[in-house]
Amino acid sequence: MNYLTGFHAIEEHIKSGQSCGPLLSAKPGPRAKELVSLAVSCKIRVDRIGSFDLDRLAPENRGIALLVEEASRVSSSPSLEEFIGGLGDRKNVLVVILEDITDPHNYGAILRSCDQFGVDLVISRSRRNAKHADVISKTSAGTVSWVAQAEIANLLRAVEQLKDAGFWIYGADMQGEPVYNVDLRGRAALLLGSEGTGISRLLRENCDGMVGIPSEGKIDSLNVSVAAGVLLYEAQRQRKKH
Repeated sequence: MNYLTGFHAIEEHIKSGQSCGPLLSAKPGPRAKELVSLAVSCKIRVDRIGSFDLDRLAPENRGIALLVEEASRVSSSPSLEEFIGGLGDRKNVLVVILEDITDPHNYGAILRSCDQFGVDLVISRSRRNAKHADVISKTSAGTVSWVAQAEIANLLRAVEQLKDAGFWIYGADMQGEPVYNVDLRGRAALLLGSEGTGISRLLRENCDGMVGIPSEGKIDSLNVSVAAGVLLYEAQRQRKKH
């Protein structure tokens, strides 16, 4: 079982309408009491519970915790096939592909950037990415409940499907073409590799290009979540400009 304990995470998850509950409450403060009222208004069961029991179930709680299913973060999102089928004639579509992002803090931070910069879909490999629901939801400030996500078994197949639908695939690499020199308008997908090894060989070979962030720092690379934010900002800037 997975519990959300962050106030923003609980609020956004309830507002999103995804299946969840009960909401566990033990000596809640003013902010937690607001969430209890929200849960009641949304017809989510609220259970009073002792502080000792709540600490055992959700150690990082602040007097409140929401039970969620691990799969709920993608259950209300379309499959990749449904997503592509629903695009119609849309020309500007932005997708992010995550290959084995294992740190839930990175995963949550990337989702937050995806929400801020208008990403239409996040694709990840099932069973290989970060799975800690509470950390992801806290780090993403609850945006995990709003960003459309699709989990699939084969990322290479996903890349092929996107290409067939008119997408250009760009891999993130510090040695790639400076991102501001690459046209990220239209149907584009940004592929981010794992924290340790980057993009795998087969996926790299199927990218249409590699994009990087010019740096003058002494360390040769940025954290993957920081890089995602910079790249997605540039994609949005280009789309807004033209």
